[in-house]
Amino acid sequence: MVRIPYRWLVAGVPLLLLALAACSPLTALNALSPAGDVERSAGLSYGEGPRRKLDVYRPGVTVTRGPAPVVVFFYGGNWVSGDRADYAFVGRALASRGIVTVVADYRLYPEVSYPDFLRDAAQAVAWTAREVARYGGDPQRLFVMGHSAGAYNAAMIALDPRWLAEQGMSPSALRGWIGLAGPYDFLPIKNPTTKPVFHFPDTPADSQPVNQVRLGAPSALLIAARDDNLVDPLRNTGHLASAMRARGVTVQELYYDRARHTTLIATFAPPLRWLAPALDDVAAYVTSGHAISTDNPRG
Repeated sequence: MVRIPYRWLVAGVPLLLLALAACSPLTALNALSPAGDVERSAGLSYGEGPRRKLDVYRPGVTVTRGPAPVVVFFYGGNWVSGDRADYAFVGRALASRGIVTVVADYRLYPEVSYPDFLRDAAQAVAWTAREVARYGGDPQRLFVMGHSAGAYNAAMIALDPRWLAEQGMSPSALRGWIGLAGPYDFLPIKNPTTKPVFHFPDTPADSQPVNQVRLGAPSALLIAARDDNLVDPLRNTGHLASAMRARGVTVQELYYDRARHTTLIATFAPPLRWLAPALDDVAAYVTSGHAISTDNPRG
């Protein structure tokens, strides 16, 4: 096997980014992420309206032969943008590791504001719990996962019981959850785009995941880029992990040195996996409950 020197990989990043800039970066990542032995069921409705739809990615028979663990994934976009089709590379990546993956849309601002997108997220999780067995998934091994704003959604579904309760469920139905570069402790809000989403300055304190941790909450794997300049990793990932440990909730936090806020989720696509072992760590957590990282874990 020929090993490519790390300095060559670093030097090649600008060229890759230029190639991605020629079209939508997410479109390019999808184009560079082959489906392999992964099947997709697209455009399934979990509620009313065009933004309450999801896609299911399931492993082929060469990947798994029995009921598989399940991840419901929510993308980021500051609650104002995003589309499930842009994250096919995430669904394919996890399904290739034997995980049935649901990539869900949810309503965005200005159509809705806090907490309506959490109601959508809970509804997508409830649909998955009811229906995923038809797609080869095991509803007893159900996880939620998100990146950036989507990690906030995942955190609130797992930590604040109000949203799943509206669907006749409890966070105890979750085996665990995964947050990548999530905002979990962001009051007072400084980002002008985020302020109206959360009704600032009248944002309720219970909108913050760090204030929702309680004994018995599902375990978590929290991942962040060490040099994230959009979502402070220590204030958000670090504070939430500390709050969980203080209340006896199992949590592991991992910080990567080479990835950044945006490229963290992009490392699920084959061209950028060398930046961080996020896919390996998430797959290990979901399939065995133990994350393994070679990139300076902490916590």
